[in-house]
Amino acid sequence: MSRIFPFASALSAILVASPVLAQQPGGGAAPPPPAVTVMTVKAENVPVTFEYPARVSSSREVEVRAQVGGILLHRTFNEGSRVNEGDLLFEIDRRPFEAQVALAEAQLQQAQATQANARRTQERTQSLVRSGATSTATLDDATSQRLLADAAVAAAEAQLQTATLSLDYASVEAPAGGITSLEQVPEGSLLSTGDLLTRITQLDPAYVNFSAADSEAFSIRNMIEEGRAEGSLDQLTVTVRFGNGTNYAQKGKIDFTSSSIDQSTGTILSRAVLPNPDSQLLPGQFVRVEIEGIVVPDAVTIPTEALMQGPQGTFVYVLDDKNVAAVRPVTVGRELEGRLLIAEGLKPDDRVVTVGVIKVRPGSPVTPTDGQPAADGQPQAGGAQEGEAAPQQAAAGAQPGAARSEASQ
Repeated sequence: MSRIFPFASALSAILVASPVLAQQPGGGAAPPPPAVTVMTVKAENVPVTFEYPARVSSSREVEVRAQVGGILLHRTFNEGSRVNEGDLLFEIDRRPFEAQVALAEAQLQQAQATQANARRTQERTQSLVRSGATSTATLDDATSQRLLADAAVAAAEAQLQTATLSLDYASVEAPAGGITSLEQVPEGSLLSTGDLLTRITQLDPAYVNFSAADSEAFSIRNMIEEGRAEGSLDQLTVTVRFGNGTNYAQKGKIDFTSSSIDQSTGTILSRAVLPNPDSQLLPGQFVRVEIEGIVVPDAVTIPTEALMQGPQGTFVYVLDDKNVAAVRPVTVGRELEGRLLIAEGLKPDDRVVTVGVIKVRPGSPVTPTDGQPAADGQPQAGGAQEGEAAPQQAAAGAQPGAARSEASQ
């Protein structure tokens, strides 16, 4: 009896404790459906933007060269300053060219005097021929002399024009407005025709060159032509973003797109033109451009955290009217500032799980809550506590972040 009594006491204690153990977490009772955040899909017009790295270039860069030789007397501008088209930049010694102009003027006067004499001779000879006092051969000679005199006058006029141009070229003017470079030849130097004097870089407007993948460029064109997107390639707006993240105040337009593909990179070169009155955009500057002006009508978007990756591809969890989760394969278009444009797989009024996706099991019920996720990643209201969700996650072998890492692969 002494051995039977302890055994009976232990058995009684186990039987009494069994109902209590059954009520503890991890016991035989099924856990409640996990709480998740759900969004209802809506169709809306979604603007689509495209962002590319880009580099700034000047809209015009001009080399200022001497068009005549001579001594460089003066430089009239400060190096690196802004000049306007037509401003005087350099002065070359004008005296030799003034002498050439005077000589050409004298030669023209001489030719004009010879021309006048030849004209009078021709007129007298014509009168003599009509009266029979001289032969027609004499008239032919007079006519030839008149024509030679006319040609001499034309040559003298051209020589005077050439001398005048050389005199004008002695004053070197800016062929375009912009920022000057360092002078290439100091004052007092002997110039030859064609010597480089300075460069002028026109910064307003500025060009911004960027390249887009050929597949993306064709995709944009096809979307517009097939009616899946609204917009015009000729009316796209360009925003420039600096390296510090700030946007340039002026917006621009695309004025050039190459008609060929760069075989080494598989990209198509495009160019945007932007006003640059304050010279904030400098040639060689690295920036990013954002292309706007295309809208996808009746588009469906979801938060990026709602997307999952499985063996069969990307999918989301959708709920039926009984809050039972099901896998829905989707085709993703573009990522738009934290949201994904869904090309296929979802329709308006579908309910998609956005927060708590790692707690969802296909064919199992969930407790949906509407709203945005709180700072700790859990639903703001009605969400399960971490202690409640942990047993289900452990039982299913889920690891926080595992689905996200698969989706990023």
